[in-house]
Amino acid sequence: MKRMMQRQGQVAADGTPTRSKPQPRPAARPASERVSPGEYFRQVRAELRKVAWPTRDEVVNYSVIVFVTLIILTALIFALDWAFGKAVFFLFKT
Repeated sequence: MKRMMQRQGQVAADGTPTRSKPQPRPAARPASERVSPGEYFRQVRAELRKVAWPTRDEVVNYSVIVFVTLIILTALIFALDWAFGKAVFFLFKT
């Protein structure tokens, strides 16, 4: 922790706190820097081209993993609920 704080400039090498000025908040962007809706969608499209999209096989494999996990966890929760319910009814003999 001490080394991390030293890298961040919060403490000196001997462990004493350093006196640093608080970081100024970034200024708000002026309204003149806003982009038009057309330019916005062009930028969005350009960013989406940079995304590493999964292949069809990867999507299928991940979907199967999710569904199998969902079924297993649902069965586990059902079994625990059933067991605890039986235990409670056994204890109170209703």
